Amino acid sequence: MERVSVLCLSLLLCSLSGAEHQDNEIKPEPQPCLSDLHAVLREMSAKLADLMIQQMQTLNQEQNAKLAKNEVRIEELQTLNQEQAAKLKELENQVDTKQQEQAAKLKELKNQVDTQQQAQASELKSLKTRTNVTENQVESLRRDRAVGQVAFSASLLESGHGTLGPFNTHTTLVFKHVVSNIGKAYSPHTGIFTAPVRGAYHFEFYVFGSGGSPDSRVMLTKNGEHVFIAGETQSNGFGSGSNGASLLLEAGDVVFLHLHANRRIYDDGDHYSTFSGHLLFPM
Repeated sequence: MERVSVLCLSLLLCSLSGAEHQDNEIKPEPQPCLSDLHAVLREMSAKLADLMIQQMQTLNQEQNAKLAKNEVRIEELQTLNQEQAAKLKELENQVDTKQQEQAAKLKELKNQVDTQQQAQASELKSLKTRTNVTENQVESLRRDRAVGQVAFSASLLESGHGTLGPFNTHTTLVFKHVVSNIGKAYSPHTGIFTAPVRGAYHFEFYVFGSGGSPDSRVMLTKNGEHVFIAGETQSNGFGSGSNGASLLLEAGDVVFLHLHANRRIYDDGDHYSTFSGHLLFPM
């Protein structure tokens, strides 16, 4: 504004000087008075002031318009910022929801996997138990079959012929000619049968003797207790007697034949005097 004022004053002075120079060349006129000059200056200062005021008002209006425009822009930016913040929050909520849904699905899948693993473990345990039971049953059947295969049959003399007895006391007869001994429960060295398992057993024995005195008499004995007796009595020639019994034996029980005291028994290559037994079934 100061530059504009100075420029206006300079132009005024120049115009006055030019006019005065022209007037001096053409014709001399009287010089204006100082009061007129001051009046002109006042008028020009007033006009300059009005002009400056108008320019300032215009500039103020332009600045106000720019300010209003900037305020509108700021409001638009604020609205856009709020919209973006709302969208961002919505996206965050969506992300949180997705994460929660994924976490829930993951937890559900984990629970399903755990349930399946537990079910498989339980089924595997049950299968192992059934397998063990089956194996035990198979092993039991195998053992039962093995121990169930018990049978023997033997005659008194291994070879030749002859008579045993009489003896002063009851004597265990040892049947040495073994025809069969399945399960090895009978001993041809002691004449004793030892039960390998608890079960029902059947025994048979045959006695052969020559006529005359003393006669033949044999006793089936279980653990030292007499059960049944077989014998023959006649004045001459040969005769035979037989008997049998089914016994419940515990594992380790023993069965054998006693020759009665003061009695005798005969055998030869035809194997008349025999002792046999077998397991009927385990119990």
